[in-house]
Amino acid sequence: MYDGAGCGLTTAIIGAGPAGLTAAYELLKHGGGSHRPLVFEAGEIVGGIARTESHEGYRFDIGGHRFFTKVGEVEAFWQEVGGADFVTRPRQSRIYYEGKYYAYPLKIFNALGNLGPFRAAGIMASFARSRLRPYKEEENLEQWVSNRFGRQLYETFFKTYTEKVWGIPCTEIRADWAAQRIKNLSLSKAVWNALTGANDTASLIEEFQYPRLGPGQMWERCTEKVRERGGEVQLRTAVTRVLRDGDRVTAVETEGPEGERRTVEADHFVNTMPLRELIEMMDPPPPDEVRAAAAKLKYRDFLIVTLILDHPDPFPDNWIYIHSPEVQVGRIQNFRAWSPEMVPNPDHASIGMEYFCHEGDGLWESTDEALIAQAGRELEQLGLAKASTVIGGKIIRQPKAYPVYDGEYRAALDTLSGWIDGLENFQSVGRNGMHRYNNQDHSQLTAMLAVKNILGEHHDLWTVNVERSYHEDFTTEEKTKRQEQGPMNGAAAVPTR
Repeated sequence: MYDGAGCGLTTAIIGAGPAGLTAAYELLKHGGGSHRPLVFEAGEIVGGIARTESHEGYRFDIGGHRFFTKVGEVEAFWQEVGGADFVTRPRQSRIYYEGKYYAYPLKIFNALGNLGPFRAAGIMASFARSRLRPYKEEENLEQWVSNRFGRQLYETFFKTYTEKVWGIPCTEIRADWAAQRIKNLSLSKAVWNALTGANDTASLIEEFQYPRLGPGQMWERCTEKVRERGGEVQLRTAVTRVLRDGDRVTAVETEGPEGERRTVEADHFVNTMPLRELIEMMDPPPPDEVRAAAAKLKYRDFLIVTLILDHPDPFPDNWIYIHSPEVQVGRIQNFRAWSPEMVPNPDHASIGMEYFCHEGDGLWESTDEALIAQAGRELEQLGLAKASTVIGGKIIRQPKAYPVYDGEYRAALDTLSGWIDGLENFQSVGRNGMHRYNNQDHSQLTAMLAVKNILGEHHDLWTVNVERSYHEDFTTEEKTKRQEQGPMNGAAAVPTR
């Protein structure tokens, strides 16, 4: 048994993704030398969903991670930890729909040329109707998007792709997902941006920073710094049980790479594993209503087929959204467009074909050979490259990539967050640790606030990325009032309890 004796206060951190490693780094930076983090990661690579995998020298991002944020603390962290490795990349992306490619962000003449004047007029008429007769309540994604863009544009550009990603109808996806993910964007603003070249929305940035060797390079650097300062990051070490005594967590049990088991006591605990798994590992178990709530949480899984082509890049985009239902691929990445150093051979291309699925379904269970062949066929069907040019590939399956915002999740999450907040020395952060579809920067912010709580402050982690300042309808007057009340660190004010 390891009890951290002689090390001051010990914090056990479950998971070495962006949130877990941020917590470890911040503890060492701000803990005055009296806090030692112990990070336990079940996988072989740090970075979680933001890790960088490799195959025969080709490096690839699991899901596309731009380094762009309005959160000042996170921006400072990125520059401090990995700023020397950043390259600034232009954003270029398109939507494939009904056999045509649409520039995204919207380019007005491209869109009008593809849609045709009659369809474009119909979309604008539909938008006008949505302003005159909006849905009075916005309970689901369909209602939320239709109110802001009109029903016709929703059916043209939102419905097919969103249902491909989530595997459920848009009427079953809660409106708060849209409010969180399609921030600060409306049809009128998108058209204005297209006409003027202006761009003041989080969804439509034109350039971003990116580590030259992929997002995992940031978390590899962070791991090095944590270890240099006396923290531990243990890979291939899974947490299998979380032990508690009443409202206080006392230890975690771990299983190492050779099957060895340990009990690790600590003063504080920070979790990033999925809440459903966490509740199942609690010993003694939480109350029945908490366990029942955890069982209601659902996830969407994901796999990426990285294809190596025997010719240079078939398209210049960072990624293309595939709205067409005729193919299963949902998004396609061009890794050289993220960073030239991701692709070691200038005469080859590295293309990531992303598929959204459920663990155990037909796509997930397909052999690697079958998936590579399917990805090659669909690449050709989309007119991007011939299947015969595929000379290699690599499959990565990522379970629980996306927390699902269905009709049951909100009540279940309220129950879970209330019970977790009742634990004296335990906090849950990050995307899966909060069952919230956060971006990387918001996941990091929850970890930073958790560290501040450990050091004696009082912050409500559950309000990160749901405050009014993140929402599309946050008014100038409200923003001015908020700024007069205190500094915003370049983003939303840090939430307090």
